[in-house]
Amino acid sequence: MASNETLPDQLKDMHRRFTALAKALPGPMGAFRSLMMEASKPGALPAATKELVAVALAVHQGCADCILFHVSNAKAHGAGRQELVEVLAVALEMGGGPSAVYASRALEAFDTLP
Repeated sequence: MASNETLPDQLKDMHRRFTALAKALPGPMGAFRSLMMEASKPGALPAATKELVAVALAVHQGCADCILFHVSNAKAHGAGRQELVEVLAVALEMGGGPSAVYASRALEAFDTLP
């Protein structure tokens, strides 16, 4: 998170860009939003666990905005820091050095975001 913006500001900016894209592409983005809502709702796995899986995938993909988004959602669903740390260990196992860079961003986001 290399910009001078705070992490909460970066998250707000990501939401602003996402909203602008949704206005430009209401059909595809509406479908994508429905997919996100369906995939993250509680089922056999709690929503917090699903969001932690999304964090691990975002770390592996190297998507800084995705990390912010899903860390924020995981916290909102009650995920704890130790749960995140354990998920990040799996991301490191699967992604090596590049995942370590983004895993550190995920931990920083968890420790910084409300």
